[in-house]
Parts: sequence; structure tokens; C-alpha cells
Amino acid sequence: MDKTTYFYPNLTLRAGGRIVDFRTTVIMGILNVSPDSFFDGGQYNRLDAALQQALRMQAEGADILDIGGMSTRPGAKEVPVGEELNRVIPVITAIHKAMPEMLLSIDTVHAIVAQQALEAGASIINDVSAGAYEPEILQVAARNQAPYILMHMQGKPDAMQNNPVYTDVTAEVIQFFIQKVRQLRDLGIHDILLDPGFGFGKTLDHNYSLLRDWEQLQNIGLPLLAGVSRKSMVCRLLDIPPQEALNGTTALHSLLMYKGVQMVRVHDVREAVQVRTIIQAAQKGAVV
Repeated sequence: MDKTTYFYPNLTLRAGGRIVDFRTTVIMGILNVSPDSFFDGGQYNRLDAALQQALRMQAEGADILDIGGMSTRPGAKEVPVGEELNRVIPVITAIHKAMPEMLLSIDTVHAIVAQQALEAGASIINDVSAGAYEPEILQVAARNQAPYILMHMQGKPDAMQNNPVYTDVTAEVIQFFIQKVRQLRDLGIHDILLDPGFGFGKTLDHNYSLLRDWEQLQNIGLPLLAGVSRKSMVCRLLDIPPQEALNGTTALHSLLMYKGVQMVRVHDVREAVQVRTIIQAAQKGAVV
């Protein structure tokens, strides 16, 4: 296909009535309000704890907060929609009231959760399933003109790491994006971020192949989001638990930012902001 029909250089994103500028990497802070997330599960289940963590990440320099009520770690099971709503909607409502200037993203695969989250104050939909679980979530994004984070995943979280196989992981991820972005454009969704889905149906080699081929993903012409924070591509490589993976995560963030990633999704906001400051200074050659 003629890629100029669907793709174009895009250094901004419209979200929450404002423009997000991608000339420098945007920091998305992770706020999991689920009991079984792989790193911070159970820490922010209470509303007061979630709000305090949101305020902390804002103070540390987060540009966006991504709020999720269902773990998508390998082996995770789906959560009933009613339970997911009970977890995320009060948190989004409270954060939006306390810091209305903060952009909020809802991390969900369910259309009704996405819709109610947007009504409660979220502006962005982060759907790891790319509409595979509930195609109606794409209609929610289109109807609300909400930016949509399109992620690649082979399989589903409960079995995605059971021997994932690719002939050429980068080529297959790119082809997936081309096909799905065409669908999103046809539905009227114009603000799209692409997430190659590190750790989602991919082996260690697949993850590092995508990292090596980052420039090929950039050729699609849409903003890229990388979620590598404390994931298995750090932990398995270094033989450490997620609690000890900050240093490795920082190394990956440094490499991705130097390669020009538009957004990183992180557990540790302060450290990611520090990396961004250093990378900016290195690229400019002078501190201003």
C-alpha cells in the first residue's frame, strides 16, 4: 500500500484538549490498582494510596499517568468488568479532581471501562489487545476522539509466553501495525501511538531484536511508546527479580531515548526524568 495514505510524521498528540509535544520523550507513570501486577501489585489498591502515588509521580515529573485495574503480566487471568470498574473509576475520579491538569490514560481491554474512564477524567485509551478482546473499544476511542495506544501482542496474557514464534519479529510487528492503523484510520481514530509490546508474546531474543531494529519501527511515521520497565527482558538477562531491575531499566531507557522514543511507560518516574535530562544535554552538546 502507499503508506502516505495512512502514515505521516507526527510529533504531537491531541489529548485532553491540549497538545502533547514529542520533541522530547514523554514520561508515562504506571499506576496499577490491581492486586497481582508483577512489580507493584497490591501497593495502591486503596484509594488514598493510589492518590498519594499519583501526587508523588506528578511531583517527580510525570507527564501522563496510566491507570490499570487488571494485570497483564504473563499468566494473568481476566478480571470481571465490574471489579475492574470498581478499582479504576474511583481512582481516576479522585486524581482528576486533585490534579485536573494531569493527563490520564486508562489501561484496559474493555469498552465499558474505557468509556467510563473517559467520562471520569481520563483522556487516552491504552489497550494491550488492539481491540481483539472487545472490538467495541475502538468505537469508544473513535466516538470520543481519544488517543489510542495500539500494542502488539501474540496470544493473550494467560498463555502469551508459551513458546511464542516468529519468522521475523520486527517485520511481523510492522505488518501488524500497518494493518491495524488502516483499520483505526478508517474508523476515524487519528491520534495513535504504537507500542511494540515488549514482553507480550515475545522471547528474550524477540525483545532485543525489536530494540535493535527500533529505527525500522520509526519508519512507520507514528509516535512510539516503549514499556520495558522492570520487565523480563531485564530480569531474565541479568538473572534478577523485578525489585532489583531499576539499573537495567535505566540502561534501556537511556538507549531508547537516545534512539528517539516518543514515550516511555515507567514505574520509576524520577529516574526516567533524570535519564531524559541527561540525554537531552548529550544531544544538545551543552546545558542550557
